[in-house]
Amino acid sequence: MLPGDQLPKLRMADQESTEDLLRRAERERRAEVLKRESELESSLAPFRVGSVPYLNSVPLTRGLESEIEFIPPSALAGKLRRGELDAALVSVTEVLFNDLYDVLDSIAVASLGEVRSVFLAHRKPIESARDIHCDPASLTSVNLLRVLLAERGLKPDFHPLASYDEARNQDFVLLIGNPAIDFSRANPEHALFDLGTAWYEMTGLPFVYAVWALRRGVANEKLRRLLREARDFGMDTLDHLIQNRPEYDLDFRKDYLGWHIHYHLGSDEKRGIEAFVRLLEKHGLGPVFRPHYVS
Repeated sequence: MLPGDQLPKLRMADQESTEDLLRRAERERRAEVLKRESELESSLAPFRVGSVPYLNSVPLTRGLESEIEFIPPSALAGKLRRGELDAALVSVTEVLFNDLYDVLDSIAVASLGEVRSVFLAHRKPIESARDIHCDPASLTSVNLLRVLLAERGLKPDFHPLASYDEARNQDFVLLIGNPAIDFSRANPEHALFDLGTAWYEMTGLPFVYAVWALRRGVANEKLRRLLREARDFGMDTLDHLIQNRPEYDLDFRKDYLGWHIHYHLGSDEKRGIEAFVRLLEKHGLGPVFRPHYVS
């Protein structure tokens, strides 16, 4: 044994600076993101899956983007109905009006109050509306607006909007998704009747705009697991999505994805769907089927 004065001196590891610690944490985070991306990559086959090309759906398809077909809501619902897709992120009315699907539990596109991307733009008082032109991609929003107006004793006629370029020329126009955001950010002369706000003020409940609809009778346990993993990945990396998506400006993305839209389908959201079902039935907008949830 060496005498005490000949023992090797212990050397303390160099202390990492705050900047070094942050860089190391970012490297580790990025490595974890890449690992999760690679695990989801090319994992959907043989399932055929569709979603909508809107900013509000981005967190639900994280890691699966290259395997998913992105088309507007009405076209998406048609493909699902014809059996050309096994699952799709569709307007909730597609599920309520067609007893063909199971609904993936715990996941939705919803809002509790102002949504900012589903509204009636109007240049005249809403009470004077006789004709409303609607985004041709719209499904749920048309029926939500019908319900909201019917509760006020209003029953205007609805017509398809010929093109988004025509929106500014209409006294009453219903818009959804990115085209709605584009319209509102272009300083229109219209006032905006936000349907999420109106629903919350009337019911005190969230409104569910879209859900994952699964073709009934298809063995899809793996698909359900992958869609849940994609949602979890999207929520875990939501800050990254907000920082790096190209749509609009950073402050808008923070506000929209971090506050106005949420992605869980819990008991309050299901109560919101049930309230919507009752109002659709009350105003003769059926027949309506209660959703069947699967985990």
